[in-house]
Amino acid sequence: MTDNKDLEAEIHPLKNEDKKSQENLGNRIKNEDNLKSASGQSRLSRCRTVAFFLSLFICLLVVFVVSFIIPCPDRPVSQSMWRIDYNAAVTYDFLAMEDINKDRIQDIVFLYKSTSSSNSFNRSCTDEGFSSPCAFVAAVSGANGSVLWERPVVQDVAFAECTMPQPSDSKTSSACVLVGRPGSFLAISLFTGETLWSHPSSFGGNTSILSPLLQVPDIDSDGAPDLLILTQEGKEVSGSIYSGSTGHQIGHRGSLSMDGDSSPLLHVTRMGAHYILLPCASSLCGCSLKDLYEKVTRRDAPFKSDPHWENILNASTHRLLPSSGAVRYLMNVPGKAGQDVLLVSSEACVLLDGQELTPRWTLGAAQVLRKPILGHYKPDTPAVVIENGTGIDRQILLLDLHSGAILWSQTLPSFPGGPPSTSLPTADHRSAFFFWGLHELIGTRGMDPEGAQHSLYMFHPTLPSVLLELANISANIVAFDVVLFEPSRHAAYVLLTGPTSSDMPGLVSVVKHKGHHMCPSSSCLVLPSAPSPRNHELTGALTTHWIC
Repeated sequence: MTDNKDLEAEIHPLKNEDKKSQENLGNRIKNEDNLKSASGQSRLSRCRTVAFFLSLFICLLVVFVVSFIIPCPDRPVSQSMWRIDYNAAVTYDFLAMEDINKDRIQDIVFLYKSTSSSNSFNRSCTDEGFSSPCAFVAAVSGANGSVLWERPVVQDVAFAECTMPQPSDSKTSSACVLVGRPGSFLAISLFTGETLWSHPSSFGGNTSILSPLLQVPDIDSDGAPDLLILTQEGKEVSGSIYSGSTGHQIGHRGSLSMDGDSSPLLHVTRMGAHYILLPCASSLCGCSLKDLYEKVTRRDAPFKSDPHWENILNASTHRLLPSSGAVRYLMNVPGKAGQDVLLVSSEACVLLDGQELTPRWTLGAAQVLRKPILGHYKPDTPAVVIENGTGIDRQILLLDLHSGAILWSQTLPSFPGGPPSTSLPTADHRSAFFFWGLHELIGTRGMDPEGAQHSLYMFHPTLPSVLLELANISANIVAFDVVLFEPSRHAAYVLLTGPTSSDMPGLVSVVKHKGHHMCPSSSCLVLPSAPSPRNHELTGALTTHWIC
């Protein structure tokens, strides 16, 4: 075999050289390709390295600029307590909250009646064409009490309600609706105080407006809910529908054929039908929004009716179901399958199924002082507060909303015309509850409420044997609220005080007390037959220390 190769090389020497040359050339080309590939990869690797360090440098530069060169916006300082006064004035039971100046702190809107505004704006009644005195709307900063805007709006106020949503394309997201005496019906912007719309009022002098104002689905397709105002003249209750964005009346006024006198409620059944519920004597009365709309407009309604409700609704009297005692209050409350209805009468408190209107539970022998409030006694479990009885016999009851079981009760003497109770959610998914009572010790009998100080108490379910006394007030309290001024930061209570009679002008004051500054001047009131509480921190929005 080897001899044959050698012989071939001797016979064809040039051919053998050509073959070697081709082999060497192929090897050189392959080596050059490998070198070029390695060189390309090296250049790509260097480019990637440069790009990485360049992007890293840019990121660090941005962090440096944002952290050290561009100043952070100053967080507004919220004062723990402030007070503003108006001399020779009277005020109304009205408070509204909105972040007006966009500092992320809730601000306060209220009403007062005087001859002129504060020195900050120096506007008089005659500037708006009213005689003195007239009604002013004022907005003050929740952080420091400075006046943001104020202006005269009507001669006198018959009805006021705020936080009415505006169309999505509107520059104003919230508004207040006012009905004035005589003959004015208007909406003002919560952010500027300027009039959004104004019309002559069609409400007669002997007509009373039933509170609250009801918001109905957008009928005129302008992007804002519309308004249903119920009025009463004599024993007749009528309804009028108005555009929420323009204030123009939709159709005409229509009678509901009911004799109710307070606390109307707009309830949506589980079939999506809207019904107007109204206490009437010892019965619950109702009227479908569909029927009222067709009556006042003479057009087909864009609403549904519920066959079950239509079957149980008496066509002539509009009675839905009888009640034990006179119906006083109605509330929509969260249920297991939609909204239920809480009905409070002069003799009992009943939770009704929101669709079938059958009782879920009943609390008998109840003499409820005022409209119940909702909160959470256990984490994420709804509870309702019932104020049962009056005077020194008033008892605070916290009921499980789903079962009606009494979770907590305490006797707390009250006084005539005292402010309502309220609640505020805390971070542990419970609620802090606030009650007003007499300053004397709980359980004392035979006291004279005349001249007694009003005491504000706070209760949290984590310490069921303790009430925290927050304040003692001797002035006449016209309106009161507890507000979460900054989410997850601080809460405060707001007091609006003034003369007891609108015919006797005097000192009107708006006072804010911040939540975590309640403690130094506060005291813990240990309830009778309770173990001595230990130091405890109330978690949540009211970062308050209870020290007893």
